[in-house]
Amino acid sequence: MLIAGCGINTIPTKDEKAKAAWAEVQNQYQRRSDLIPNLVETVKGYAAQERQVLTEVTQARASATQVKVDASTITDPAAFEKYAAAQDQLSGVLGRLMVIQERYPELKSNENFMALQSQLEGTENRISIARRDYNAAVQDYNTEIRTFPGALWAGTVHRWAKPMQTFQASAAAQSAPSVNFGAPAAPSVSMAPAAAPAPKAANAQ
Repeated sequence: MLIAGCGINTIPTKDEKAKAAWAEVQNQYQRRSDLIPNLVETVKGYAAQERQVLTEVTQARASATQVKVDASTITDPAAFEKYAAAQDQLSGVLGRLMVIQERYPELKSNENFMALQSQLEGTENRISIARRDYNAAVQDYNTEIRTFPGALWAGTVHRWAKPMQTFQASAAAQSAPSVNFGAPAAPSVSMAPAAAPAPKAANAQ
């Protein structure tokens, strides 16, 4: 009881919490991935001429799903960066796919497309929340293994404990994928809420 009171179980507890949050991030990315094939087929039925965008979305989805991840990924900077980059790339081309619906009135009024659009919007919101919760859990865990008395346990009993990686905003990703189906501008992609609207120069071409 004395040892437990000194925090020997704190690191494993926070480790499990961070891993659970990581699993939820993966779950939401998988949900998005599962939606994409139906979305692509629906758009193809009304805008087959947009084959370049359709192809890019399909290829980006394939690349994102080919990146193998597990519990060790969050303590491996290279593997984590590769996973995040693949998901960012998919977010970018998916945003372009959603923008083209402005040019096709029949697509905009298609019930199947509208249902998929609603599901995608909800999924993007869930991804944003899952990332936020994951980052918070990792920050808590990383702080524990670097401060006393956690650092003492991390250097002795829990030598397996390694710092975990967090999602970081990049130059190409300034905000969580914005699925704005009523605006012609291309959505911006980010891992955190954008501080300001994207400039007009960033409009989709």
